[in-house]
Amino acid sequence: MEVTTLVGKEKNANRVINVVSIVIPVVVALILGIRQKFDLGSWTTYLPHINGVINSLTSVLLLVGYYFIRQKNVAAHRAVMLAAFTLGSLFLIGYVLYHISNESTSFGGEGWIRPVYYFLLISHIALSVVVLWFVLRAVYFALTKQFELHKKMTRWAFPIWLYVSTTGVIVYLLIKPYYTH
Repeated sequence: MEVTTLVGKEKNANRVINVVSIVIPVVVALILGIRQKFDLGSWTTYLPHINGVINSLTSVLLLVGYYFIRQKNVAAHRAVMLAAFTLGSLFLIGYVLYHISNESTSFGGEGWIRPVYYFLLISHIALSVVVLWFVLRAVYFALTKQFELHKKMTRWAFPIWLYVSTTGVIVYLLIKPYYTH
């Protein structure tokens, strides 16, 4: 394959990753701003609890994937990381479905836990926007066998993604008592 073809494919992939990394957070923000909710059924009230489990599993898979790559078990690392990526995608779908069909739950905690909750929530949200670009790039580099670039990207992607998935669980556990369903 010609070098110009490879460069063109690389530019297209970068463009897609950049667009997706911007479009998804913007669409999610717009969805959160919609006041009109759609009746998708009562099953959607279970989605925060399912997403809590998904985030927990994602955190575990990220750590297991890290362990496997440190052991140089590339095949196991690949399988676990693709499972984590799949769970992240399912989380996003569940999150959107919940928020288009249910009102947001307010945190009712008081005292010292309130600023802790909001710090975790705000940092979780901010980094969840940022991590998408890093994760998409890391996955792209791995799938295209650009392992040095993959390794460089995961130096950022891994700790941010682990923080986002773990704080997602903590935020969920802190707000869980205030769900009405």
